[in-house]
Amino acid sequence: MATTQTPPVPLLIVDDEPSLREALARYLGRVGFAVQTVDSGAAALEHVAAHDVSAMLLDIRMPGMSGVDVVPRALDIDPNLAILMLTAVADAASATRSLQGGAMDYLTKPVELTELLGAVNRALRRRETIIQSHQLTSWLKSEVQRRGHDVPWERQQGKITLATLETMVNTLEAKNRYLIGHSARVAALATTIAYELGLPEEEIERVRIAGRLHDLGKVGIREEVVNKQGPLTDEEYEHIREHPVIGSHILEPLPDISAIAGYVRSHHEHWDGSGYPDGLSGEDIPLGARIVCAAEVYDALKSPRPYRDTFSTDGVVERMHELKGSVLDPAIVDALEAALKRQTHVAPGQEGFAQPLELRAQS
Repeated sequence: MATTQTPPVPLLIVDDEPSLREALARYLGRVGFAVQTVDSGAAALEHVAAHDVSAMLLDIRMPGMSGVDVVPRALDIDPNLAILMLTAVADAASATRSLQGGAMDYLTKPVELTELLGAVNRALRRRETIIQSHQLTSWLKSEVQRRGHDVPWERQQGKITLATLETMVNTLEAKNRYLIGHSARVAALATTIAYELGLPEEEIERVRIAGRLHDLGKVGIREEVVNKQGPLTDEEYEHIREHPVIGSHILEPLPDISAIAGYVRSHHEHWDGSGYPDGLSGEDIPLGARIVCAAEVYDALKSPRPYRDTFSTDGVVERMHELKGSVLDPAIVDALEAALKRQTHVAPGQEGFAQPLELRAQS
């Protein structure tokens, strides 16, 4: 019986130093890649436009066009291209700018070959996750529009990982500058609250995942509504209120995360019963959902919006005290305030966490 061989992964090396370019090409060719090389940024862009390329090793410092400038242009040609930067130690700041522009990793010269291979393989796995996420997002959007909330999920289950779903959320948020990083911040703050409450490690992880995926259901919401800069109409508000249900229906068939699906469904329920979609109140609302709700309120108040100024931390805490017993579980507000006083939730370079309480002005 004939077997089908997987073709080698096409990889492009871009470096103006011939000896390094050739050495990397020999090594990566030996381990199974289909390697091409060019010596300038302009030639790299021409190659990416004309050929199928999965990954690119890109030197930062080259005459004419720097690697930093090549990154966004190459991704305009092929948004799924996995780009890894080659940098001297003194170019770390430029490498960081490249990462912000869409590169996946950077390696410092002289390059350790085993480290290079590991970095390339990681970038290619991430590329596959991104491609799968885009495909899944497109499929889910069409199915939700065609069938409503009851998404026929079975034929996709084998392809789903939490990393894919997180990438899908990142893709949705990237379309609105006010939402970028929202779910990651909510997840981090929800995790902090869960630790403050003394929950078991397994439950803390469920809360973290729920925070990361709480807005997954927005895949079924019209983009012009999700990204609207200004007050929502009554019809738009009712439409966006569907996202917790859509998100829970996406998650429910996946093994071992039924509790997370419940947290996602209920993260807009209010302590006094005035929330949605089920009008739950008090301790009938799952604890994980109450935690995510509080983290999202904090994020909503702390984040900039086109229609209001950002609240200070003291202003956020004051406002959340006003919401105790109505929107928010009082015990969770107390836990959040205790964590804020110790600043245990703030990582270097990640001050504050911030975004949607679906105040009618904007989700």
